[in-house]
Amino acid sequence: MTVKTNNRTSKKNNSLSPFLKFCLLLAFVLAGTNSGMGQTTKSSSNEKNNGNTEARVTGLKYISVHVLELEKTLKLYREILGFKMADAEVLHGPGLEGMLVMKLKADDLTIGLSLTAPEFIDTIGPIGNTNHNHFMLKVNDIVPIGDKLKEEGYELENENYARDKYTFFVGPNGEIIGLSGWD
Repeated sequence: MTVKTNNRTSKKNNSLSPFLKFCLLLAFVLAGTNSGMGQTTKSSSNEKNNGNTEARVTGLKYISVHVLELEKTLKLYREILGFKMADAEVLHGPGLEGMLVMKLKADDLTIGLSLTAPEFIDTIGPIGNTNHNHFMLKVNDIVPIGDKLKEEGYELENENYARDKYTFFVGPNGEIIGLSGWD
């Protein structure tokens, strides 16, 4: 198996196939998932019907972290920082096939951890692929904000942001920012 991280390549000589390792790891993670901790959303009176018609950010929706070292990541977030596993699912589709996405919660903060299937590790990169580090901001009206971003020359990953109520763009410091109009 070849693992590529930070533009360095190293060979690992293990007896289990990468797919089998991924399946075992997936079984381990899903066994630790507490299905009784469904994710809920809260609506703040400041977010809706407050008489303010200006489009703006209303909060942090979630933070997404691409996982390179699963065991260390889970130990940090679950054992040390106290996050609880809220959900985990394997995604399917172009650029997403076999990706494990875990949602961890601590009070009202959600962190998404995404782990790419080993055979697709070289597909990491483009915005719109959920296997990248980013943060998602909640907005009360995505259309004027998206329009303003386009006017300022920002390239939006999802041109259908008015219909889909989300998009991503790269900030001036290289940060990947998501906007969500979802409740």
